[in-house]
This record gives sequence, C-alpha cells and structure tokens, in this order.
Amino acid sequence: MKPTDISDPEYFHKVVDCQYACPAHTPVPEYIRLIAAERYTDAYMVNWESNVFPGILGRTCDRPCEPACRRGRVEEEPVAICRLKRVAADYKEDIAERLPSIPTEKNGKKVALVGAGPASLTVARDLMPLGYDIDLFDEQALGGGFMRSQIPSFRLPEEVLAEEVNYVLDMGVITHFNTYVDSLKSLLDKEYDAVFVGSGAPNGRDLKVPGREEGAANIHIGINWLESVAFGHTSSIGEKVIVLGGGNTAMDCCRTSRRIGGKDVKVIVRSPFEEMKASPWEKEDAMHEDIPIMDNHVPVDFVVDQGRLVGMHFEKVRAQYDENGKRSLIPLDEPHVFVECDDVLVAIGQENAFPWIERDIGLEFDQWDMPKLDPQTFQSTNPRVFFGGDSAFGPENIITAVAHGHQAAISIDKFCQGKDVTARPMPGTILSSTKMGVHEWNFDNAVTNDLRFKVPHADKYQSLSDRHIEVELGFDEKLAYAEAERCLNCDVQTVFTDSLCIECDACVDICPTRCITFTESAEETELRGKLSAPANNLAQDLYLSEPLKTGRVMVKDEDVCLHCGLCAERCPTAAWDMQKFLYSVTKAAEVQS
Repeated sequence: MKPTDISDPEYFHKVVDCQYACPAHTPVPEYIRLIAAERYTDAYMVNWESNVFPGILGRTCDRPCEPACRRGRVEEEPVAICRLKRVAADYKEDIAERLPSIPTEKNGKKVALVGAGPASLTVARDLMPLGYDIDLFDEQALGGGFMRSQIPSFRLPEEVLAEEVNYVLDMGVITHFNTYVDSLKSLLDKEYDAVFVGSGAPNGRDLKVPGREEGAANIHIGINWLESVAFGHTSSIGEKVIVLGGGNTAMDCCRTSRRIGGKDVKVIVRSPFEEMKASPWEKEDAMHEDIPIMDNHVPVDFVVDQGRLVGMHFEKVRAQYDENGKRSLIPLDEPHVFVECDDVLVAIGQENAFPWIERDIGLEFDQWDMPKLDPQTFQSTNPRVFFGGDSAFGPENIITAVAHGHQAAISIDKFCQGKDVTARPMPGTILSSTKMGVHEWNFDNAVTNDLRFKVPHADKYQSLSDRHIEVELGFDEKLAYAEAERCLNCDVQTVFTDSLCIECDACVDICPTRCITFTESAEETELRGKLSAPANNLAQDLYLSEPLKTGRVMVKDEDVCLHCGLCAERCPTAAWDMQKFLYSVTKAAEVQS
C-alpha cells in the first residue's frame, strides 16, 4: 500500500465525516467551536457562506451530517448539529455589514432564474456580487419556493424564512412574482446570457384507485394542500383525516391537520414503520401529537356513500425480502380494513413537470422526462440553460438544492465569461497547528460522556391550537454550550511526521481506540486485517506513513480515531501534531478573484 498523500484536499475532508456528508460541505466543527465560544455571529457567517439559509436549515434540514457524526463511535446519539446551526441564527447580531457588497457598475451579463426556491436564491447570492443583472420569476407571491409553500409555519416561522430569503433579494435581484413562466423559448428569446431553472418538483403524485373521482371533493394532493394552507386559502379540514404516505410531507400534512380541525388524524403507509422515508424525528413529533401511524396497509379504494367520502379500505400486508434485499409486500389472509374519514391527504411522492419547456430548443430529455444534464456543471444540452435543485435530478432537500446552486453559479459565470465550464475550481484548504504549549491545544479535546441534550418544545396543547406557534423552542445558550462540547473536533487532524518518529510506540499505548499500529507494510486488504483493531469500514481510509527506520510503517485507522490528541501529547519527539483542517468549497466570486 502506498503512503498517504495528505496534501490531497479530499483526504482530510473525508475524515471530517459531518462536513463530508453535507451536500454543501459546511465546516461543521468550525462553527460548533464558535458557538461554544459564544461567537454566534461568526458561526452564522461560516454557515451562510456554505448553506445560505442557516436559520431555515437549523429548523428543517434533513441532517445528512448527523448519521455520519464521529460522536456515534462513542455513544448512540450524534451531536445535534442541525439544532446548533439554529443557535447561531437565533443569537447572531445584525449581519448587514458582513454581507457582500454589490457593485453599482454591472458586468453587462444578464441571467434569468425560474423559481424562487433555495437553488435559484443560491445562484443569485453567488452571482450578484460579481455584477450580474438577475431577473427572478416565480408564480408565488413571495420568495422561498417550497420552503414557503410546503414547510408549515409551526416548523419554520414566517419571520425566519423572510429574513434569510430577503438577504438575497435585497442584493438587487429584480423579482417577478405572481408570474408563471409558460415558455422557456420565449425567455431565451429575451436574450438572457443564461437561464437557470430551479422550478422544483411541483406535482404531487395522485392515487388512482376506485372511488378517486367520486370522492374528489375531499381528496387532496398533499403538497398542493399545504401550499393552500400556507397562503391562507384553506383554514379548516374535517375531524377525521387520513394521510397517505410515509415521507416528511406526510408528517407535515398530518400535523397541520391537527391544527386546523383534525381531531382523529391517522397516517397510513404501505411500508413497515422502520422503512418509512420520513426522518425519525418527524415521526416522533407526529406521534407525540397523538397521531397514530398504521404501517403495512395498502390502499384498496375510497369509499363514497351518497356522494360523500366516508372512508377507505386497506389491505394488510407483510414485508418479504429476497436474497438481494429487494422488498415485496405480501398480502395477509385477512379481511380488508375499513378506516372512516372526512378527508384524505395524498402525500405519496412528488414528480417533476416541464410542460413549459419546448422540445425544439436543443434541450434533450431522458426516458423519465428529465433534462439531460452534466452532473458536475448542471448545464443542459442547450448550453445557455442550467438546472438545479429538485428540477435537476428529482426531489431531494434544501441543502442539496443549495449545493446545486453553488455549482451552477460557477458554471454560469464561466459560461458567461467564455471560459471552460468543465474546469472546476479546487476547494480552499488550510492546515495549521493547534499547539499552544507542550500539552496545550487551542481546542477542547476532552471526550466527554454527555448524552445528547433534548431540544425544549412548546406546550403541546397550546401549539396544537395555533399553526403559527413554533413547536421547537431551540437551545438556550447554556444548553447550546453543553451540546457543542460534545463535538469531537474531527477537523483537527492527527498529522504524522515520519522523520521525527523514534518508534517508541508511546502513541500506541495511549490511544483509547487502538487506532494506531506499527507494522510491516502490505496490500491494503491484508493490512486492514492485521492492525491492533481490524479496520473493517472500507468507506474510511487508512493513514499510512513512509517506511520508518526499522522498515515498519505507521498505520492509523481514520474510522475509529476520536481526535482526542493523546497521541500528540504523549509523543516525546512531536512526531504527532494536532492540526486544524479547514475545507471550503470554492464559490463563483472566489473563482473570479
């Protein structure tokens, strides 16, 4: 096995599991340390540079970072990364002076954005400081896209959404709200230098079973219904409600129903409970609000009596898996289950729809009627048209849309400047020692045993009475500090200098996870099996030194290292050093500068 090249920016990036798992690659440990130091505004700006919407995401993110959190090597629950992001937003000071300045002299290039969701807003945020003129089109009355129309206000207050959306719009974006773009061709004819499509996945899937047409008056598509509630067009629902579907939209539908008249609300899903697509915390919140979840029930029909919807029939099933793990739902030999209802909300998925994009403008679509895109540049087969967010590769989440927006902005800027769109910029990296004294570091490296702290909630009965009352209250400063101290600082890397090593094995003796081994080199597969603790997680790399004086090599399993710094404290020759690694995805403005 070849020695590790730690100059490769992706090597240590991969070791910072939380940041690596984040689609926008937000420097998570960096902002958590700032929160612990009560530098909330600085923590907010670290977030804002990467994910654009810290206050929104601190309440609504799907949290891909948390399952990757290295705290999971120590105890069951990861650091509450998402809720700490909210702390930075809740306690920050005015950031107006920290926002990018917008040049009064423009660069002569004009870009159109279709849709005012997170992807389009990210593109605007990255391009406006470069002097672009930007027109934004959206059929809604206000900006935010699905963040506004599909996320209930008891999860995301209007004032939080408006604040962070307006940080972008106030840069001088020309907005065209209440405007549905019905022709991409006509938009291209207006001589925009580029067009970015961030129109989302606007169509909710319907359920075509008997009784659908007869009961249509009381059967609602989930995302459309949520939008109607959000904009005040719908203010009530029947007392008995069935929500079909097992994703986060279904959880939003059932919890919203409880707040506008639903007294007996049930979520009914085809899959087993454990396989529902909804985030675990979303399911927990729904059940906390007395909403039962009936799993393994497949819809059979809507039951309509004298022109009125009165219930649904379901077939009970069990999950069966083949040798490849593929699931089949096997019907049980039991009578169909009848569930009464006044209304049904169908939340079984979303689909893209591009009826407004002509098929004769050089823009190709695949067999699923999705645009053919370069997955790195987000450029379509019509070089002037770029996509991002749900409209690019199908429904995802806010943080993925933001990541798309950053990359699409780089591509648009390169395209408009006549540069090679495929030449992607390298990330910015800094690796610096954290040493202050012989055994002192400028970070807290104690591996505490504190379990994850719970986020306080509003009184259940009060919050159920008003859909505008935010349910999660967020951490106060004391709880935020305690939760931040659970972070293991996995961006502070253990850097090994082989020329200083005297092979005393002191680091091996002190390591609490037995992640360091001195041994003869071999091929990786063999090497993984003969370490002090076998390195079985192939997704994480081994750190391998050059051959030492005895011919042995130092091998460290990056998967189980806790970054505690004990090896560096114990080493008599300073062959080990704790060095902070800062990784930043390059944005469009930084490419030009």
